[in-house]
Amino acid sequence: MISILKRKKKADAPADTRKAAPAADAPIKKEARQRKTPSWLVDVRYGRSISVEFFRRNAWLLLVLMVVIISLIGLRYKTKTHMLEIKQLEKELAQTRSEKLREKAQYMSLIRETEMLRLVHEKGLGLEFQEQPPYEVSPHTSSEQ
Repeated sequence: MISILKRKKKADAPADTRKAAPAADAPIKKEARQRKTPSWLVDVRYGRSISVEFFRRNAWLLLVLMVVIISLIGLRYKTKTHMLEIKQLEKELAQTRSEKLREKAQYMSLIRETEMLRLVHEKGLGLEFQEQPPYEVSPHTSSEQ
């Protein structure tokens, strides 16, 4: 009905006002597009509440979405706890490796020392481990005077 009245006005209007008429038709086209959108979407967009029927029709979809969201949250939590455990174990492994190297170095020095003492006693060289550091003999001694 509105479009018929506007068409009549266009025919009666002078030629220079006809140019503005297509701009007036634009709101009519927008109204036609809005009618094509589902009513529940329009209700949500304009802040109206969603009816109970919407939830009844889409209950299975909402349930599936909730299960997926909860499982993703659980998976994220599980992944984070595993990552923390991995970091802790890597740190412990590094400490254990350094402790192993320290113990091995200490063991190798003990083996060398005991092996050398065994060889000295076996050959009868009479060498002993000196507890005190050696004395320094200076080139200018009192015996030269």
